[in-house]
This record gives sequence, C-alpha cells and structure tokens, in this order.
Amino acid sequence: MFDKARFVRPGVSLLLVGLLCLGACRDAGEGDYVNVSGKIFVFNYRIAEATYLLTLAKLRPLPDGSMLETTFENPAGGDPMIVRQKIWPTMEKITIESPPVKCVKANREYKVSMRLEDANGKLLQTIERKMISDTDQSVMPDKPLVVGPFYDPNPDKDSAGNPSAACPA
Repeated sequence: MFDKARFVRPGVSLLLVGLLCLGACRDAGEGDYVNVSGKIFVFNYRIAEATYLLTLAKLRPLPDGSMLETTFENPAGGDPMIVRQKIWPTMEKITIESPPVKCVKANREYKVSMRLEDANGKLLQTIERKMISDTDQSVMPDKPLVVGPFYDPNPDKDSAGNPSAACPA
C-alpha cells in the first residue's frame, strides 16, 4: 500500500502553499503600468531624417481604451512635438516614435514626458526621461540620398550641405 504521508513533508507543503499565495497576489492593481525599456535617437542618413524612438514594456494589464501622450522637446527650438496613440490591451511592447527632428546636438539632454490615460482621460501614470544623443545631426546630409520605394539615388545631386546652419546655438 502507498503511504502519502511518508513522501510529503510538512515543510514542502507549507512552501507550496506559500508560493501559491504569493503567485495569487502578484498583481494587486497598484504601481506602474509600463516602464521605459529602450530609448535612442535614430539617424537615417539615407532619407536624411532623425527621430526619437522609445520602447515601453508593459508591467501589468492596461484598461481598454488607454491612450499614451508623449511630448518630445524640439531640438530646433519652438513648441514641443506631441504624439498621441492608442494602447491596445494585447500589446506587450509599445513603440513611440517622434516626427522627424532637426538640430540634434551630441551630448545634450532632451526632455521627453509621457502621460498614460484611461479611456475617460484619467491619469494612470506619468514618465519623465532625458535623452542624450552620442551623434551630432550635422553628420547627416540635409537632403535624402535616396528617393522612392526602391531607394533610387536622389536625382538632386547636391545633397551635401550643412543642415545645422539654421539651428540654435
């Protein structure tokens, strides 16, 4: 006859019960919804564009209809750029890209702020970050090197120039 008591020790049973309780309490509904898992300036020299690019990782489920509003400092000065996007509940990673920017300077801090809201506009979370580029945008051409869907060479041969000539000091 098989004797269960001999194989199951009381300490192991308590450990299993503790782990089950801990697993059940994992998401108590408090804390951050997302965190920044990556941030970088993207310099696409082929099309002569630079953009901010951030990646967010979801930490817990988001309410249906959530919106993310991201405000990017404008390196050229003037008004900040604002991007609003809907966040789908099934998204595990969220990517945010700014409109094209000009005048990015190396080793200078640029401010990025995010507001995560539910469908009714209630603020769920805010994130503030500073981004620093290790490359100066002056290394890029001021006109695209290629054009069209097949990356044909730009017929305007004068793609050299100084894109930072109109940038603030």
